[in-house]
Amino acid sequence: LLDEAQFRCITKIKTIGSTYMAASGKEELSDRERWQHLADLADFALSMKVTLMNINYQSFNNFMLRIGLNKGGVLAGVIGARKPHYDIWGNTVNVASRMESTGVMGNIQVVEDCYNILKEYGFRFVRRGPIFVKGKGELLTYFLKGRDKQGSFINSSSVTLPHQVVDS
Repeated sequence: LLDEAQFRCITKIKTIGSTYMAASGKEELSDRERWQHLADLADFALSMKVTLMNINYQSFNNFMLRIGLNKGGVLAGVIGARKPHYDIWGNTVNVASRMESTGVMGNIQVVEDCYNILKEYGFRFVRRGPIFVKGKGELLTYFLKGRDKQGSFINSSSVTLPHQVVDS
């Protein structure tokens, strides 16, 4: 998926066990383009679900994803003397991890800040409600369910993704 043009702004950070970490928005952008990377990341998460569904169909399996999204600043760098690797840290990463760990299988859970931005890009949500997040208290969360249509923002891809509803 990361080879597809619409996901060019997403970087795989690492995998640990069954956890896959990716980030977007590392470049400085204008205010108008500011959140397009978050919409691209949400499209990526939805496309991961579609891809896994296709794999399950072809292999007669029932693998499921549980995804957490968050937005905000991170600290990034290379660590390790013998086996150096790139990583990211910070509150943003911790909350995204908690969105995944407190989520429900088959769903993409986001915090209210992400919901408020992504709904403007045509994404559809179901309100989950407040959940307790270690170190943060109660956070209002939503499940990302799909996208009605590609946003009309600058840099929007004209490619229709499998989870989008398109007006004919």
